[in-house]
Amino acid sequence: QVQLVESGGGLAQAGGSLRLSCAASGRTFNNYGWNSYGWFRQVPGKEREFVAGISRGGGTTGYADSVKGRFTISRDNAKNTVYLQMNSLKPEDTAVYYCAARIAGNYATTAPAYDSWGQGTQVTVSS
Repeated sequence: QVQLVESGGGLAQAGGSLRLSCAASGRTFNNYGWNSYGWFRQVPGKEREFVAGISRGGGTTGYADSVKGRFTISRDNAKNTVYLQMNSLKPEDTAVYYCAARIAGNYATTAPAYDSWGQGTQVTVSS
């Protein structure tokens, strides 16, 4: 099992920036190597949607079209932490953001592919 704790959410103005962190503990390294990770977000009444993902070594990343060019996912394996740098924020980025870990396989864009989830952190962007 992997335990994930997100932090860094809060209130930002449109055009501003926030950096989310996801601290992992427990089974962060396994027979397949380091876990891969994803960031998702969810607003009330909607399904959880993929935002960004990062491979085991950090060499491969992927983004939803809605955040491409504005958000950057990174990881520090020595610190067991995954980051999401969010720039040029828009009001439509307002959501609860979740970090997720996947033990086997590369990052995925669908929520059921992940094995562990954090509790989420609220991001609110005002216009």
